[in-house]
Amino acid sequence: MTAERPAFYALSRGGWRDYVTLLHPPYTLWHLSYVVIGACTVEDVNLAYLGWSVLAFFGAVGLAAHALDELNGRPLRTATPSSVLVGIAVVGLVGAIGLGIWGAFLVSPWMLLFVVMGAFIAIAYNLEWFAGTFHSDAWFAIGWGAFPAITGAFAQSGRLTWAGVLAAGACAMLSAAQRVLSTPVRRIRRNAVSIEGRAVYDDGTEEPLDNAWVRAAPEAALRFLSIAVPLVAAAMLAAAVARR
Repeated sequence: MTAERPAFYALSRGGWRDYVTLLHPPYTLWHLSYVVIGACTVEDVNLAYLGWSVLAFFGAVGLAAHALDELNGRPLRTATPSSVLVGIAVVGLVGAIGLGIWGAFLVSPWMLLFVVMGAFIAIAYNLEWFAGTFHSDAWFAIGWGAFPAITGAFAQSGRLTWAGVLAAGACAMLSAAQRVLSTPVRRIRRNAVSIEGRAVYDDGTEEPLDNAWVRAAPEAALRFLSIAVPLVAAAMLAAAVARR
Protein backbone atom coordinates (compact mmCIF):
# COMPACT_ATOMS: atom_id res chain seq x y z
CA MET A 1 0.00 0.00 0.00
CA THR A 2 1.46 3.38 -1.04
CA ALA A 3 1.60 5.95 1.78
CA GLU A 4 -0.38 9.13 1.31
CA ARG A 5 1.58 12.30 0.72
CA PRO A 6 1.67 14.36 3.96
CA ALA A 7 0.08 17.34 2.14
CA PHE A 8 -1.61 17.82 -1.21
CA TYR A 9 1.27 20.05 -2.33
CA ALA A 10 4.05 17.76 -1.05
CA LEU A 11 6.46 16.48 -3.70
CA SER A 12 8.08 13.07 -3.62
CA ARG A 13 10.68 12.80 -0.87
CA GLY A 14 14.33 13.68 -1.35
CA GLY A 15 16.72 16.28 -2.75
CA TRP A 16 15.53 19.69 -3.91
CA ARG A 17 11.92 18.50 -3.73
CA ASP A 18 12.09 18.51 0.07
CA TYR A 19 12.95 22.20 0.07
CA VAL A 20 10.01 23.03 -2.17
CA THR A 21 7.68 21.02 0.05
CA LEU A 22 9.16 22.69 3.12
CA LEU A 23 8.01 26.08 1.83
CA HIS A 24 4.35 24.97 1.83
CA PRO A 25 4.03 27.00 -1.43
CA PRO A 26 0.25 27.53 -1.59
CA TYR A 27 -0.03 28.36 2.10
CA THR A 28 3.01 30.64 2.15
CA LEU A 29 1.61 32.63 -0.79
CA TRP A 30 -1.78 32.68 0.94
CA HIS A 31 -0.40 34.18 4.16
CA LEU A 32 1.92 36.61 2.43
CA SER A 33 -1.19 37.87 0.66
CA TYR A 34 -2.50 39.04 4.03
CA VAL A 35 0.44 41.44 4.26
CA VAL A 36 -0.54 42.90 0.89
CA ILE A 37 -4.21 43.12 1.85
CA GLY A 38 -3.36 44.98 5.05
CA ALA A 39 -0.98 47.37 3.29
CA CYS A 40 -3.54 48.17 0.61
CA THR A 41 -6.00 49.51 3.18
CA VAL A 42 -4.07 52.79 3.27
CA GLU A 43 -4.79 55.53 0.77
CA ASP A 44 -1.29 55.81 -0.71
CA VAL A 45 0.61 52.52 -0.70
CA ASN A 46 4.37 52.77 -0.35
CA LEU A 47 5.47 49.93 -2.62
CA ALA A 48 8.98 49.82 -1.17
CA TYR A 49 7.66 49.43 2.38
CA LEU A 50 5.25 46.76 1.14
CA GLY A 51 8.07 44.88 -0.54
CA TRP A 52 10.17 44.87 2.64
CA SER A 53 7.15 43.78 4.68
CA VAL A 54 6.46 40.84 2.38
CA LEU A 55 10.13 39.85 2.43
CA ALA A 56 10.21 39.97 6.24
CA PHE A 57 7.17 37.71 6.48
CA PHE A 58 8.62 35.36 3.91
CA GLY A 59 11.65 34.99 6.18
CA ALA A 60 9.59 34.56 9.33
CA VAL A 61 6.81 32.35 7.95
CA GLY A 62 7.98 30.82 4.67
CA LEU A 63 11.42 29.94 6.01
CA ALA A 64 11.70 30.07 9.81
CA ALA A 65 8.26 28.92 10.91
CA HIS A 66 8.07 26.09 8.40
CA ALA A 67 11.61 24.91 9.15
CA LEU A 68 10.85 24.85 12.88
CA ASP A 69 7.59 23.02 12.24
CA GLU A 70 9.43 20.33 10.30
CA LEU A 71 12.10 20.14 12.98
CA ASN A 72 9.35 19.46 15.51
CA GLY A 73 8.27 15.94 14.55
CA ARG A 74 8.92 15.85 10.77
CA PRO A 75 5.24 16.24 9.74
CA LEU A 76 6.23 16.60 6.05
CA ARG A 77 8.57 13.58 6.26
CA THR A 78 11.42 15.37 4.50
CA ALA A 79 14.97 14.09 4.59
CA THR A 80 16.39 17.57 5.20
CA PRO A 81 19.05 17.35 7.93
CA SER A 82 18.08 18.89 11.26
CA SER A 83 21.14 21.14 11.14
CA VAL A 84 19.97 22.54 7.81
CA LEU A 85 16.47 23.13 9.19
CA VAL A 86 17.97 25.02 12.13
CA GLY A 87 20.09 27.07 9.72
CA ILE A 88 17.07 27.93 7.58
CA ALA A 89 15.10 28.94 10.65
CA VAL A 90 17.90 31.14 11.99
CA VAL A 91 18.52 32.86 8.65
CA GLY A 92 14.82 33.44 8.05
CA LEU A 93 14.10 34.75 11.54
CA VAL A 94 17.21 36.91 11.83
CA GLY A 95 16.49 38.38 8.41
CA ALA A 96 12.89 39.14 9.38
CA ILE A 97 13.97 40.72 12.67
CA GLY A 98 16.59 42.81 10.88
CA LEU A 99 14.03 44.11 8.39
CA GLY A 100 11.64 44.84 11.25
CA ILE A 101 14.27 46.87 13.10
CA TRP A 102 14.99 48.78 9.91
CA GLY A 103 11.28 49.42 9.63
CA ALA A 104 11.33 50.90 13.13
CA PHE A 105 13.80 53.51 11.91
CA LEU A 106 11.89 54.19 8.69
CA VAL A 107 8.30 54.14 9.93
CA SER A 108 7.87 54.11 13.71
CA PRO A 109 9.63 52.83 16.84
CA TRP A 110 6.38 50.97 17.60
CA MET A 111 7.37 48.54 14.85
CA LEU A 112 9.63 46.92 17.44
CA LEU A 113 6.54 45.57 19.21
CA PHE A 114 5.50 43.88 15.98
CA VAL A 115 9.01 42.44 15.62
CA VAL A 116 8.96 40.95 19.11
CA MET A 117 5.46 39.53 18.74
CA GLY A 118 6.18 38.11 15.31
CA ALA A 119 9.36 36.37 16.43
CA PHE A 120 7.63 34.98 19.51
CA ILE A 121 4.68 33.59 17.53
CA ALA A 122 6.94 31.98 14.92
CA ILE A 123 8.92 30.13 17.59
CA ALA A 124 6.26 29.44 20.24
CA TYR A 125 3.65 28.19 17.77
CA ASN A 126 5.86 25.86 15.75
CA LEU A 127 7.92 24.47 18.63
CA GLU A 128 4.75 24.17 20.73
CA TRP A 129 6.16 26.03 23.71
CA PHE A 130 4.27 26.17 27.01
CA ALA A 131 2.72 22.72 26.50
CA GLY A 132 1.33 23.73 23.13
CA THR A 133 -0.65 26.69 24.49
CA PHE A 134 0.16 28.78 21.44
CA HIS A 135 -0.32 25.90 18.99
CA SER A 136 -4.07 26.35 18.77
CA ASP A 137 -6.80 27.34 16.34
CA ALA A 138 -7.12 30.77 17.95
CA TRP A 139 -3.41 31.51 17.78
CA PHE A 140 -3.24 30.29 14.20
CA ALA A 141 -5.97 32.76 13.26
CA ILE A 142 -4.22 35.56 15.14
CA GLY A 143 -0.62 34.80 14.23
CA TRP A 144 -1.03 33.61 10.66
CA GLY A 145 -4.05 35.75 9.71
CA ALA A 146 -4.60 38.93 11.69
CA PHE A 147 -0.95 39.63 12.48
CA PRO A 148 0.40 39.76 8.89
CA ALA A 149 -2.47 42.02 7.82
CA ILE A 150 -2.24 44.47 10.72
CA THR A 151 1.55 44.56 10.42
CA GLY A 152 1.34 45.23 6.69
CA ALA A 153 -1.04 48.10 7.36
CA PHE A 154 0.98 49.58 10.23
CA ALA A 155 4.25 49.35 8.28
CA GLN A 156 2.81 51.70 5.69
CA SER A 157 2.07 54.68 7.91
CA GLY A 158 3.15 53.92 11.46
CA ARG A 159 -0.42 54.02 12.75
CA LEU A 160 -3.43 51.78 13.09
CA THR A 161 -6.57 52.53 11.10
CA TRP A 162 -10.05 51.06 11.22
CA ALA A 163 -9.57 49.79 7.68
CA GLY A 164 -6.43 47.94 8.75
CA VAL A 165 -8.11 46.50 11.83
CA LEU A 166 -11.12 45.30 9.81
CA ALA A 167 -8.82 43.74 7.21
CA ALA A 168 -6.93 41.97 10.00
CA GLY A 169 -10.23 40.64 11.35
CA ALA A 170 -11.19 39.32 7.92
CA CYS A 171 -7.80 37.65 7.49
CA ALA A 172 -8.12 36.08 10.94
CA MET A 173 -11.45 34.56 9.92
CA LEU A 174 -9.96 33.25 6.67
CA SER A 175 -7.13 31.63 8.62
CA ALA A 176 -9.64 30.16 11.05
CA ALA A 177 -11.52 28.64 8.10
CA GLN A 178 -8.24 27.29 6.74
CA ARG A 179 -7.51 25.64 10.07
CA VAL A 180 -10.98 24.08 10.28
CA LEU A 181 -10.50 22.56 6.83
CA SER A 182 -6.84 21.58 7.06
CA THR A 183 -6.63 20.05 10.54
CA PRO A 184 -8.81 16.96 9.91
CA VAL A 185 -7.47 16.57 6.37
CA ARG A 186 -3.91 16.64 7.66
CA ARG A 187 -4.67 14.05 10.32
CA ILE A 188 -6.35 11.76 7.79
CA ARG A 189 -3.46 12.06 5.33
CA ARG A 190 -0.73 11.50 7.87
CA ASN A 191 -2.26 9.18 10.45
CA ALA A 192 -5.31 7.33 9.12
CA VAL A 193 -4.50 3.68 8.39
CA SER A 194 -7.83 3.06 6.68
CA ILE A 195 -11.30 4.52 6.32
CA GLU A 196 -14.09 2.16 5.39
CA GLY A 197 -17.81 2.60 4.94
CA ARG A 198 -20.51 3.56 2.52
CA ALA A 199 -23.08 6.26 1.98
CA VAL A 200 -26.60 5.08 1.14
CA TYR A 201 -28.78 7.68 -0.58
CA ASP A 202 -32.56 8.01 -0.64
CA ASP A 203 -32.68 6.97 -4.30
CA GLY A 204 -31.17 3.61 -3.41
CA THR A 205 -27.67 4.30 -4.74
CA GLU A 206 -24.57 3.68 -2.67
CA GLU A 207 -21.12 5.20 -2.60
CA PRO A 208 -18.03 3.73 -0.94
CA LEU A 209 -16.29 5.94 1.61
CA ASP A 210 -12.51 5.93 1.82
CA ASN A 211 -9.58 8.20 2.63
CA ALA A 212 -9.73 10.05 -0.68
CA TRP A 213 -13.51 10.57 -0.46
CA VAL A 214 -13.32 12.11 3.01
CA ARG A 215 -10.49 14.44 1.98
CA ALA A 216 -11.88 15.51 -1.39
CA ALA A 217 -14.20 18.38 -0.43
CA PRO A 218 -12.06 20.14 2.23
CA GLU A 219 -8.90 19.81 0.14
CA ALA A 220 -10.68 21.23 -2.91
CA ALA A 221 -11.81 24.16 -0.76
CA LEU A 222 -8.24 24.71 0.45
CA ARG A 223 -6.91 24.64 -3.11
CA PHE A 224 -9.47 27.21 -4.27
CA LEU A 225 -8.89 29.45 -1.25
CA SER A 226 -5.11 29.30 -1.75
CA ILE A 227 -5.72 30.80 -5.20
CA ALA A 228 -8.58 33.14 -4.30
CA VAL A 229 -6.82 35.00 -1.47
CA PRO A 230 -3.69 35.87 -3.53
CA LEU A 231 -5.98 37.01 -6.35
CA VAL A 232 -7.82 39.33 -3.94
CA ALA A 233 -4.47 40.69 -2.78
CA ALA A 234 -3.33 41.16 -6.38
CA ALA A 235 -6.56 43.00 -7.21
CA MET A 236 -6.14 45.33 -4.23
CA LEU A 237 -2.50 45.97 -5.15
CA ALA A 238 -3.43 46.66 -8.78
CA ALA A 239 -6.07 49.16 -7.61
CA ALA A 240 -3.55 50.83 -5.30
CA VAL A 241 -0.99 51.15 -8.11
CA ALA A 242 -3.67 52.56 -10.46
CA ARG A 243 -4.42 55.33 -7.93
CA ARG A 244 -0.84 56.54 -7.94
